[in-house]
Amino acid sequence: MSTAVTQLQQQGLQALRTGNAADAERLFLQAIDSGGSDAALWLALAFARVNQGHAATALEAVDQALSVEPRNLRALLFKADHLDRMGEKRAALGYYQAALKVAAGEAQVPRDVAQALRRAAEVCGRQARDYEDFLRRALSEHGADPATSPRFAESLEIAFGKQPLQLQQPTRYCFPGLPQQAFYPREQFSWVAELEAQTDVIREELERVLEDPRAFEPYLQTQHNQPKLNNQQNLDSMDWSACYLWREGALNTGMAQRCPRTVEALSRLPLCQIPGQMPSVLFSRLSPGATIVPHYGAVNTRLICHLPLIVPPDCGALRVGNYQRPWREGELLIFDDSMEHEAWNPSARERVVLLFDIWRPELNEEERQWVSRMLQAVKAYEAG
Repeated sequence: MSTAVTQLQQQGLQALRTGNAADAERLFLQAIDSGGSDAALWLALAFARVNQGHAATALEAVDQALSVEPRNLRALLFKADHLDRMGEKRAALGYYQAALKVAAGEAQVPRDVAQALRRAAEVCGRQARDYEDFLRRALSEHGADPATSPRFAESLEIAFGKQPLQLQQPTRYCFPGLPQQAFYPREQFSWVAELEAQTDVIREELERVLEDPRAFEPYLQTQHNQPKLNNQQNLDSMDWSACYLWREGALNTGMAQRCPRTVEALSRLPLCQIPGQMPSVLFSRLSPGATIVPHYGAVNTRLICHLPLIVPPDCGALRVGNYQRPWREGELLIFDDSMEHEAWNPSARERVVLLFDIWRPELNEEERQWVSRMLQAVKAYEAG
């Protein structure tokens, strides 16, 4: 920017500060005619014009500022406020939302901008509540009850910004085209009732295992010769511990001898069979007061099952995606662990479930074989 343009811009700002908006506009226009074109100059012109009550030409000036610098926070907020004053509430909302989105990526913003952003957040919050109220009234007038459809109810929560969009994000392998479904109904699987009928027998075998303090180990363990990037509160901790019946696809023969009825019941299930990797079958113990932080599973070609065996009162819950379920002894939970999930046990006693993985029912036999071969090849390459 030339010296002449800088001087004209500074003179215009001084005139604006002293309340002489007409002189300020004249000086800013001279600066623009002299080659000034930055967003700050156009925005200053917009302020000079709005202070004179020239709404339309102020809008033209701020549009010029945004054409030069589309992410200019002051320009976005100016236009939002200006449209709001003109009664164009819906258009203003878009600029308030844009300003908040841009600000979210900034390390810090000036104090005056921060104050304007707080006002923008208030406007957006008020508009969001109005939008929700309007839609709920419209649905009610047509006799729609979202409570009758959990999926539709979730869609409204996402639309209103009350819940995030939850999608599969497996950390190791993703098979496309599978349903984005957090929990699966037990009734969908013909083998569930037979397994649930074995709950008491399985619990009896578990109780004998619990008498041996060496049977359990931390579920999350430090992997040697690998970078330790995860800040996991349960790493190498017995707060979340496991006793394996199958581990990386191999039967634990010692534990199988101690829990023969459990192994027999599991052998009749569609366990996810991948040599050297799956199934994993274990008694999963969560200590009193322990939590499992939100995380994602490795693959989305399986489902995880919990058969609750020891569930104290007020035991907390398992959250998968936007859905939360309590554990009930003898009642299977089936869920997609490639979606974000977490668990907590605020009670004074431990919670223990039988945890195992099954093939997703949407995969046919050929697809299961290809997934198995591919994951075996991946492991062979990594072993290199």
